[in-house]
Amino acid sequence: MNENKLKKQALKYHMEPRPGKIEVIPTTKHSTQRDLSLAYTPGVAQPCLEIEKNPEDAYKYTDKGNLVAVISNGTAVLGLGDIGAVAGKPVMEGKGLLFKIFADIDVFDIEVDEKNIDDFVKTVKAIAPTFGGINLEDIKAPECFEIENKLKKALDIPVMHDDQHGTAIITGAGLINAIELAGKDIKDIKLFVSGAGAAACACTKMYVQLGVDINNIIMADVNGILTKDRTDLSPVNKVFATDKNIKTMAEGIKGADVFLGLSAGGVLKPEMLKTMAKNPIVFAMANPFPEITYEDAMATRDDLIFATGRSDYPNQINNVLGFPYIFRGALDVRATAINEEMKMAAVYAIAALAKEPVPDLVKKAYNNPDMSFGREYIVPIPLDPRLIEFIPPAVAKAAIDSGVARRKITDWDAYKEELLERMGIGHTIMRGMIAKAKTHPKKVVFSDAHNINILQAARIIKDELIGYPILVGNVKRINKLAKEHNIDISDIEILDNLSDKTKERRIKYAKLFFEKRFRSGISMIGAERLMLDKNHFGVAMVASGDADAMISGITSPYADVIRPALQIIGKRDEVNKIAAMYLLRTKKGPYFFADTSINVQPTAEDLVDISLLTHEKVSEFGVKPVMAMLSYSNFGSAKSESAKKTKKAVKILHEAYPDILIDGEMQANFALNKELRMGRYPFSTLKNKDVNTLIFPDLTSGNIAYKIMQEIGSSDAIGPIVMGLKKPIHVLQLSSSVKEIVDMATIAVVDAINQQNR
Repeated sequence: MNENKLKKQALKYHMEPRPGKIEVIPTTKHSTQRDLSLAYTPGVAQPCLEIEKNPEDAYKYTDKGNLVAVISNGTAVLGLGDIGAVAGKPVMEGKGLLFKIFADIDVFDIEVDEKNIDDFVKTVKAIAPTFGGINLEDIKAPECFEIENKLKKALDIPVMHDDQHGTAIITGAGLINAIELAGKDIKDIKLFVSGAGAAACACTKMYVQLGVDINNIIMADVNGILTKDRTDLSPVNKVFATDKNIKTMAEGIKGADVFLGLSAGGVLKPEMLKTMAKNPIVFAMANPFPEITYEDAMATRDDLIFATGRSDYPNQINNVLGFPYIFRGALDVRATAINEEMKMAAVYAIAALAKEPVPDLVKKAYNNPDMSFGREYIVPIPLDPRLIEFIPPAVAKAAIDSGVARRKITDWDAYKEELLERMGIGHTIMRGMIAKAKTHPKKVVFSDAHNINILQAARIIKDELIGYPILVGNVKRINKLAKEHNIDISDIEILDNLSDKTKERRIKYAKLFFEKRFRSGISMIGAERLMLDKNHFGVAMVASGDADAMISGITSPYADVIRPALQIIGKRDEVNKIAAMYLLRTKKGPYFFADTSINVQPTAEDLVDISLLTHEKVSEFGVKPVMAMLSYSNFGSAKSESAKKTKKAVKILHEAYPDILIDGEMQANFALNKELRMGRYPFSTLKNKDVNTLIFPDLTSGNIAYKIMQEIGSSDAIGPIVMGLKKPIHVLQLSSSVKEIVDMATIAVVDAINQQNR
């Protein structure tokens, strides 16, 4: 993506749909006068008085225990330097977003316009009672060291400067695994560090704690090697100064086992890399340009273990593997600090997770079925859903064992379940799907291209490398619409199915259609006429292989999309009926609803087919389906034809597909409330499982249910996802947002990848 496009998109992203990236959402009822009188005066006085008597009750009656302050003075913002407190606010908001989506931690970002150390510390100390923890961010060295130390001494809540410790923790985990793979002993390795700022010093200190001999460390900054005769070093830097007669980076790196770069792009030359020891380990962490590129490094050494901070190469060292989960564990035991024991526990937990078998969800997300512990996988990836159950318990346990926890956890299995339930995996699903789509982008036809949301989505899909959009419609009209809304579509293909330029295509597609439907009353002339319809044209593109998937429906009736899809693409050979499903992302996790759009009055046999297709599709999302066949009846309590057909469908599934976890017929409340279900119907094959997939007895109930959820259930709906066609054709809702279009296109690309793999 060129810099101008990136700038426009980044600014637009931060402006829409409302300025910023985070908001405050009420968590309690507030619709009646009684609710308001409890939330504020006079009811609010009661928890105030309880907290006055016992300040620890703030954790009981307020959000303090789940609230972290992300605080900066803007003196070292990313790679931008000292740009000021308010200019750093987008970064702090972004950090808040990551805390929330990865660990369900609430955040207030606070930008303090103060560079004086004592005054900054005084400000943070004064507001600390609000929070359960403090994440210091983007504060320049050496001031950051003193600020963190003073706040840790003054406060009884967790304080961590992530720029230092986050990178140290993740690279520490990577170092443990890389050394093991290289067949070396950490006590014997020689380490060269390029950079002497906050992160470099924290990493080096961490490595010493892990066992690296401090006498085997050479560190360099912009002024050269840190030697004991230099008079310009801070107290923190002096710790790593050497008395060896080394003056240049080339001299210092010779024979080194490990290179840690937290400096500037391009400083590690291939000729220097050649002089490192056998099986060298290189962490080139400068962003966006590493100290040496992946391509140059791999071309120079074939025995290299290489990591960067970038997501487009193996072994990404990403702080998001650490800080959300470290604070999660610290908050959950009300820790008074984040101490060395807790950091070390995080290091070993991350290192251990990398050695675990990688889940199919993660492998599919990166389209790498062979992903496993090795030279190109020394740390987990940010999309790994197991991070939440690995790191917080390790950190929490270390806090308890080291005496800084005010709350004890005794049932660790229950705690892990609580963490998983807290997070759900609805949004993780789409992040994983996007990652998989990016591995093999496909051509996606948009046959409703005379729409601003489609054009915006197409731009995102192209820029994010999710797929290659093709717009069907009038070229002049589409370009005019794009220009009016300042959307650059100059590099996106546009096909006018009505123009003379596409006449050969229309004839080609008409022949294909005629060959499939000539025994169904379709003439060649009729087929050519149908290719003037944008949906028939788009579907034919997919059928012929000129595209891999099609998205339509934002301006077309549903039937106008499905009809040509069935006529030209057709259902898969083993499928009796196609069906449609919605993915609803809720705070409790993802739910899948079927059939919501196609089969009006399905028979029992149709419900079996719908269940099988839904089971397959939910599994492709990386979720194990737990399915309930819904009715107004519970296990034979009613004898209507509707109840009988759902009961018959379940019986067929139990007998023919015993591995599929499904039961019914049952009412929705019994499906979704496992305590209610187990209490009344303990014989159910679902037992104590949480249902995530609902099969509706007819289209009316399914359609009504998802629309109610979408409007008042605080859920985000993606669909309808059409299931059972030979190639992916998906239909948008008439009011689909840009995000929903991008999500649907992502699913279509992944469908195309899966069908290609079949």
